[in-house]
Amino acid sequence: MADDLDAQLQTLVLQSPADSARLVGLVRSTCASALSLPPLPAEVEVIALESEAESVVAAFAEQFSVDVSAIGDAERAALGAVLGAATFPVVVQMFIADFLPRVRAGQEALGLPVTWLPQDPRWDRGTDATDVVFNTLLPAVARLRGLDPVTAEVVRLRGAAQHNCRLCRSRREGTALDAGGSETLYDDIERFEESDLLTEEQKAALRYVDALIWSPARIDPAVAAGVREHFSVRQARELTLDVLRNASNKIAVALKADAPRVEHGTERYVIDAEGQTQPA
Repeated sequence: MADDLDAQLQTLVLQSPADSARLVGLVRSTCASALSLPPLPAEVEVIALESEAESVVAAFAEQFSVDVSAIGDAERAALGAVLGAATFPVVVQMFIADFLPRVRAGQEALGLPVTWLPQDPRWDRGTDATDVVFNTLLPAVARLRGLDPVTAEVVRLRGAAQHNCRLCRSRREGTALDAGGSETLYDDIERFEESDLLTEEQKAALRYVDALIWSPARIDPAVAAGVREHFSVRQARELTLDVLRNASNKIAVALKADAPRVEHGTERYVIDAEGQTQPA
């Protein structure tokens, strides 16, 4: 099932900026340890912290993985003090270190091949990870159309609530609204197991979303079986990558850059042919 998306994931695994290879290794080991998952390979393996600055980065990365919504202003200030202008790109590295191992765990639980994880890494010092994430990978995932739009939106809103992204929670995807999505339906996401409005397919997807977000090292076989029962292989892969795309909101939440665009109600948007969000 190798394709451009797998190539993009592999690019993110192999990128190792010359000026921050140790930081990449640090966040990869820290995030994976917090999740009890195997870390992404790193050019520089960090066994022990060597400075107060590394302690600050490690503490931030750990909280980023465990529960990003619990990061406070003091932690943000401390990270900015030690990283300065490098703060944003390092937080992007945390997202990669945090979520690619989750994708791997999800694909393995579903019996999907993981073709993007190289066995013999050849490190690339010229790739801009931020550019790949925001301008290549996330739009490519957004262009996938295997899932029906309402299920995709239900999945997105569950992740928005779990990460407490104020921006994401204030927005509604227009295609899903036109296909039958509604605030009444979306209100049931919080208590989806008891819902009479959400379908069994949507409930199976939401159980999987929760597993990837909260217990990726212990995905219940019944949860994986539910995904396989209700979704094709193509849809199951898209579902996994949708959770990845939606979780990019962790970057904004971590940096307190997730303010809603509207003070009241919700903002309608659509995803255009390029995979970018546009006002509707």
